[in-house]
Amino acid sequence: MEKSYLASHPDEKGFFGTYGGAYIPPQLEAAFAEINEAYDKLSKSYDFLAELRAIRKHYQGRPTPVYYAKNMSDYCGGGRIYFKREDLNHTGAHKLNHCMAEALLAKYLGKKKIMAETGAGQHGVALATAAAYFGLECEIHMGEVDIEKEKPNVIRMQILGAKVVPVTHGLKTLKEAVDSCFEAYISQSDTALYAIGSVVGPHPFPKMVRDFQSIVGIEAREQFMEMTGGQLPDSVVACVGGGSNAMGIFSGFIDDPVKLYGVEPMGKGTKLGENAASLTYGKDGIMHGFNSIMLQTEEGEPAPVYSIASGLDYPSVGPEQAYLKTVGRTIVGTANDEETIDAFYKISRLEGIIPALESSHAIAFAMKLARENPKESILINLSGRGDKDIDFVVENYPVPEGI
Repeated sequence: MEKSYLASHPDEKGFFGTYGGAYIPPQLEAAFAEINEAYDKLSKSYDFLAELRAIRKHYQGRPTPVYYAKNMSDYCGGGRIYFKREDLNHTGAHKLNHCMAEALLAKYLGKKKIMAETGAGQHGVALATAAAYFGLECEIHMGEVDIEKEKPNVIRMQILGAKVVPVTHGLKTLKEAVDSCFEAYISQSDTALYAIGSVVGPHPFPKMVRDFQSIVGIEAREQFMEMTGGQLPDSVVACVGGGSNAMGIFSGFIDDPVKLYGVEPMGKGTKLGENAASLTYGKDGIMHGFNSIMLQTEEGEPAPVYSIASGLDYPSVGPEQAYLKTVGRTIVGTANDEETIDAFYKISRLEGIIPALESSHAIAFAMKLARENPKESILINLSGRGDKDIDFVVENYPVPEGI
């Protein structure tokens, strides 16, 4: 019997085609081998899975619902728009799906501390939440630009007991936060687990985070079919920075005849440094321990990137996202800042839901898709709520008087 896509990807060395792998310094090889061996064992363990299921149900509030956005659909005058409401997940985003699981893995490994990078702060808040739940220390590395931009999430992390480490070099955003955390982890790998915040990094994290996030797609597929009398959506749409929320919902439909759209931030324009559209403009390159598609300078170094959404301003993308795009299984879409802000306000006014700026990219693209495909159904992963973004948005983009 032929294995399903998820069962057969990645290979044993963590490659999705040519993308992935583990390009790490020798001093971290033992630590990542330990994580890989532990995950391989625990992913088949009844006790581990039973505890994780109980956490999801009784602590996280899963399953999150699928919601038919009738007002938005009517406004677009086209396709039927549905939201997978990950903004209703505890802490307000999809990130807790893998953070609780990574912290549980750390517990089974006997680690005393979990540490990670964060951009928009959603992963940092989720990991700090998981650390508090399990009684672990927590250290979060965050660029100074993002600390200023995402103050509400910084405060949440501190209230939850996490140590927030400001990153002051380079562009002071997500890439530099990853650099800083990796450097700090080298001397702490015996007692700490680096809980990577997306489907990026060395093997086994792209696979592991995808598997932990696949609950989003599993739920969404079942819920959507129940709502529509057994029909599948025509399209599934998610924003892509590293790609964890996208792989989470794509996982549920990967073997179905459903179009999968990954939406990248086009930012201010098409020039290098004006966007973070890695899949659109990047080429093969190795960064942060894995091979993928990466925005690069002429010298082959990671390029400066920009996005209005701090969780999307990363110069590369998860290796599975790169692979799926290359083999034609996913379609790459884009949304610029102007379209994203318009979508942010539109859904707030039409549906009473304030979305994260990251999710607003997916919504902006789906609005265009709905107008162009009036007979189709579109399922969006609304991956996070916008509490963290409202101060930044209203200070820089005045609240419109009407829709």
